[in-house]
Amino acid sequence: MRRLTEIPPTAGLPPRLSDLLASRRDLAGALSAQLGVDNALVTCSGTAALMLALRVAQQRQPRRDIVVVPAFTCPLVAIAVRALGLRLRIADLAHDRLDIDLDSLRAQLDERVLAAVPTHLGGRVTDVAAVNRLVAGSGIVVIEDAAQSLGATIEGRSIGLAGDVGFFSLAAGKGLSTYEGGVTIARDPSWLEAMEALQNALPKQAAFERRRCVELIGYTLLYRPLPLRWAYGSPLRRALKHSDPVGAIGDRFPMEVPLHRMGAWRQGVGANAAHRLPQFLDARRRCALSRIDRLRAIPGVHVFTDRNGERGTWPTLLVRMDSAHRRDAVLDRLWTSGLGASRMFIHALPDYIELRDIVPRQQCPNALDLAARTLTISNSPWLRDEDFEAICQVLEAS
Repeated sequence: MRRLTEIPPTAGLPPRLSDLLASRRDLAGALSAQLGVDNALVTCSGTAALMLALRVAQQRQPRRDIVVVPAFTCPLVAIAVRALGLRLRIADLAHDRLDIDLDSLRAQLDERVLAAVPTHLGGRVTDVAAVNRLVAGSGIVVIEDAAQSLGATIEGRSIGLAGDVGFFSLAAGKGLSTYEGGVTIARDPSWLEAMEALQNALPKQAAFERRRCVELIGYTLLYRPLPLRWAYGSPLRRALKHSDPVGAIGDRFPMEVPLHRMGAWRQGVGANAAHRLPQFLDARRRCALSRIDRLRAIPGVHVFTDRNGERGTWPTLLVRMDSAHRRDAVLDRLWTSGLGASRMFIHALPDYIELRDIVPRQQCPNALDLAARTLTISNSPWLRDEDFEAICQVLEAS
């Protein structure tokens, strides 16, 4: 029987119609309290937060123009670097890990490097301390890309504070959502002050903000298993039917990044929902941990989890198969099933045709391998135990 519902690919905090009343207004204050910091800066997107941080770094070190990022990350990171007129370098990932490979990173560093961007992928916590040690005394800025990991901690402290500045995404499906949005934190208040000054100089773009408001209303109405079959599932299946996995997963982005200030109403909607986020993240963590052992019992399946001192978030369970062929066989059965199985990113950065003029061609075998052998299993509260068991049976049958 054909499913009438669709599980979202990530565990986004379910919005409520009452959130749209926007009775609370201080989104930055609500998130600051949850993250344990004095201040946070709300931006129009996570990409915009990265761009503002890089612009401040440029102001402080105008002779530097190179940004080093992991070879496996969101294409928007490369687009943001290009939009600022900076140059991109990539470093491979460590073997069978989500951390950036330090030897590969070291090979990319010189006096022209402005920033290194270690990335917390899929809610997992990356080793920023190791990057800090590598670049210590060089003047290179460390920007933590925590777009997928709002609420994650290490040794009880929010990620985003180990480097110079860190940012999170509030996009659709990213835990707390204002449809598009971002939030930035930093150890040194001067970073946020400088970024806020740049943001305040941006045009309001009222028409664009009105569009975002309409999109947020639509997200609030449609982010449910039944309407998601139409709003998310139908475009997904159509793209896959046309052999377009990049379009199916939403990895194709325009080369121009909107920069403006988020309006007060959207911030109020986010602030209304924010008080539910800690409890939601705790529930998703318990659910994920309860399901990991079932996956580990399947031969040839590895689940990326936390290390000592880390407490990541769990928008998905990130699974690595023992071969690309087996991963593809599993996705052939699951991707269009409506059960929330998907991929984090389709390619490592060098393999995106759209980025061929931005990303240097170089060897990054570990990133390529991760792209080829991983899939994600949604940790949405709408994924029932029987649905999860059906996914596990497909993994076993492969």
